[in-house]
Amino acid sequence: MAGPQFAPSAGALALVDHHCHSVVAAELADDALAGLLTESDRPPAPGCSPFDSALGLAVRRWCPPVLGLPAHAPAADYLARRRELGAAEATARLLAAAGLDTCLVDTGLTAAAGLPLLPLGELAEAAGASVREVVRLETVAERVTAGAEDWPRAVAEALAEAAGGAVAVKSVLAYRHGLAAPAERPARSAVVAAAGARLRGGPERLTDPVLLHHLLWTAVDVCAELGLPLQLHTGFGDPDLTLHRADPSLLADFVRAAEPSGVPLVLLHCYPYHRQAAWLAQAFPTVHTDLGLTASYTGPQVAAVLGEMLELAPFGKLLFSTDAYGLPELFLVGTCQFRYGLGALLDRWQADSACSAADAERLTRLIAADNARRLYAL
Repeated sequence: MAGPQFAPSAGALALVDHHCHSVVAAELADDALAGLLTESDRPPAPGCSPFDSALGLAVRRWCPPVLGLPAHAPAADYLARRRELGAAEATARLLAAAGLDTCLVDTGLTAAAGLPLLPLGELAEAAGASVREVVRLETVAERVTAGAEDWPRAVAEALAEAAGGAVAVKSVLAYRHGLAAPAERPARSAVVAAAGARLRGGPERLTDPVLLHHLLWTAVDVCAELGLPLQLHTGFGDPDLTLHRADPSLLADFVRAAEPSGVPLVLLHCYPYHRQAAWLAQAFPTVHTDLGLTASYTGPQVAAVLGEMLELAPFGKLLFSTDAYGLPELFLVGTCQFRYGLGALLDRWQADSACSAADAERLTRLIAADNARRLYAL
């Protein structure tokens, strides 16, 4: 029996990837490439390979035909073919095959596997896509060297300058302390004291909860002034993150407090808390969500997880993204998984008379691109 097809016109749709990163165009050792197929920053356990995963299966499903191999080619054959073509050619083929119209790129990461990521202009050329920047909040703040008394003002000015040409600001609060942000803004005296302690301790990664929560409110102010959305990492990630602290429902108090600003809050990835994210998107007008890298990492289960998000998430609030990072394969896998998963889901909805073909067409276009174009004023 033939498998589910793409949703109406989804195969031909130009997608807006509203959250991703750049890629390494240099040659990668096999182990380094495989290491980018997992969120772990540790070597695999003895006898294990990142290719032996749902994401690994998805890579072997979608990527080999683009490089001239049959689908599901063994990982060793795929890696050999990639080396034969060369990194530049493989990157160009994989990015072009993703069929992206626009990429909104988080520039907070500049390297993968110890190698530099392509600058935005080169990524745009290789992908044949329009590329816009998403500014990472904590990265901007860590570059500020002002004294403690001036730190709050200097951070606000630095963020406003950095975000002036961007389409969004992103926070990785989930990694640094967790998402349980209080509704109240930290007192200025507490911020100055925390900034002084950090300056005395040297230029380390910013993890102080007072400074992080001040930054979050600073981002709300700057985004309100510039008319930008604020993206927040939620759900799973690398071992630097404590998973239960990345549950997006922990943001509920902050969401209520920030609601009068009108700043759109975009919850990224969300899994395994995607149902909580869907509830927030339904309950609060300012909250939007996406499936992100979850679509790639869940492999054959993508349609089921996407269906769980759409149990509650308003169709105008769910956005497509790949969260591709380091490997061009992750752009192609992200787009193919999304197209396939949404197609399978909407095929079933239509077979069950839950929606019409016109409904499926409209829903596809909303999630694939139109919601992002509206939200980011593209």
